[in-house]
Amino acid sequence: MDRHEGLEWATMQEKLDALPEKLWSLYEMEMTGGEPDVVGHDKETDEYIFVDCSAESPEGRRNLVYDREAQEKREKKGVYPEGNVIDMAAAMDIEVLTEEQYRDLQKLGDFDTKTSSWVKTPSDIRKLGGAIFMDRRYDHIFVYHNSAPSFYSSRGFRGSLRV
Repeated sequence: MDRHEGLEWATMQEKLDALPEKLWSLYEMEMTGGEPDVVGHDKETDEYIFVDCSAESPEGRRNLVYDREAQEKREKKGVYPEGNVIDMAAAMDIEVLTEEQYRDLQKLGDFDTKTSSWVKTPSDIRKLGGAIFMDRRYDHIFVYHNSAPSFYSSRGFRGSLRV
């Protein structure tokens, strides 16, 4: 409850009832292990912000390369990841967390202390073949880089949804 102090569930419920496609996205977040929760309210747009709040990177969204280009590169070599972050997020109609959003999430608790999560990668890094991911170790938030075609059983991605 401390994540959404002062927010009224009835108002959120009305918005969700009026936007069943958003409810579907929340369901997909939940079904892939994200444990979505409300973390804020944007007063300017009057939108509630839901984010994956699972302790570790969502289990149903791991073993993914960063994007379609990276996936095709792997598959040409006969290596088949579970998919890619960008396409999976689009299919769920959610946004991949940015570095700033990931840091904000970490203010709410200790997330990804054993796993890591891909985050939205700046285009200049992606053009050079890289992608970035983050985690929490030693009570600090770290940003790392990897080649976009890399994938690991302990790395997934977290998403956000505005309702």
